[in-house]
Amino acid sequence: MIKIAEVMSPQPSALWRMVKQCGVDHVVGGFPHTRRDGDPADIHPDERPWSFPNIVRAKTAYENGGFELNVIEARPPLDKAKLGLSDRDEEIEYAMDLIRTMGAIGIETWCYEWMPILNWTRTSTTTPSRGGAYVTGFDNELMKGAPPAEHQVTEEELWDNLKYFLEKVLPVAEEAGVKLAMHPDDPPLSPLRGMGRIMRSVDNYQKLVDLVPSPMNGICMCQGNFALMTDQLPEVIRHFHDKIYFVHMRDVRGTPEKFVETFHDDGQTDMYECMKAYRDIGFEGVLRPDHVPTMEGDDNDHPGYSAIGRLFAIGYIKGLRESVYKQGAA
Repeated sequence: MIKIAEVMSPQPSALWRMVKQCGVDHVVGGFPHTRRDGDPADIHPDERPWSFPNIVRAKTAYENGGFELNVIEARPPLDKAKLGLSDRDEEIEYAMDLIRTMGAIGIETWCYEWMPILNWTRTSTTTPSRGGAYVTGFDNELMKGAPPAEHQVTEEELWDNLKYFLEKVLPVAEEAGVKLAMHPDDPPLSPLRGMGRIMRSVDNYQKLVDLVPSPMNGICMCQGNFALMTDQLPEVIRHFHDKIYFVHMRDVRGTPEKFVETFHDDGQTDMYECMKAYRDIGFEGVLRPDHVPTMEGDDNDHPGYSAIGRLFAIGYIKGLRESVYKQGAA
């Protein structure tokens, strides 16, 4: 059965207790906060956020809180690798260090992405939604006048740089037993401020898994982004059945050029059919809710990650899972 998780900092908090009270036992983790900032090359290897001692401490903290750490969704610096700069091998070695550590302590999946310089991009974090909740939104018309990013890279260069990266890290991942789950571009649109972006279509995801064939080369099925790539999401889930290593369950309304995020029960995707697809392909990995609305009684300091919105999402997904899996067992 698919596992429901939440993404939380390694520092214990009230959110930990609320999530545990909702019956969630799995966690998607990040790096612990450290006392050292700056160029990783100037920091002792044991003091880097992704170092073995720091990841062990994070894993222990989650376990002490009653959670199993299944996925790490934080990344060492990778922009030089994405841009193909002359000193990219140093960053690639950071990624390999993380993968080796994960394998050594039994963390099975690393969620990474290939968006250079610009990551998650929105033009609004206060779009009104149901009942006055706030959601995030994107309108590319508002981005067209933005200055170009400091660095420029073409889609062809991104593919070349990705292949170079995968050829380096996948042998390490295979030896460590760690799966690499590629997160889509968010939004799945190219170019953005002059930067090429490649993880933005179903066809490009097929190209990814074919680029460097490996049992560790796979997909983070972030449903909000994939819903902007296709109107046949359950079929796409079935198509990539053995390459889906991690799931973000969220929803949107719109197109890659202009969309808003939604409550999990209020978007353009048939969430029930998606859950059936995961059941049908035998996916037993981790799913977490993502990008929830900011609801009454919560603040909007971290748009998309309101505590109350998360609790609604967890309850909705748990009910969906129970309905689908009981039907399958009948």
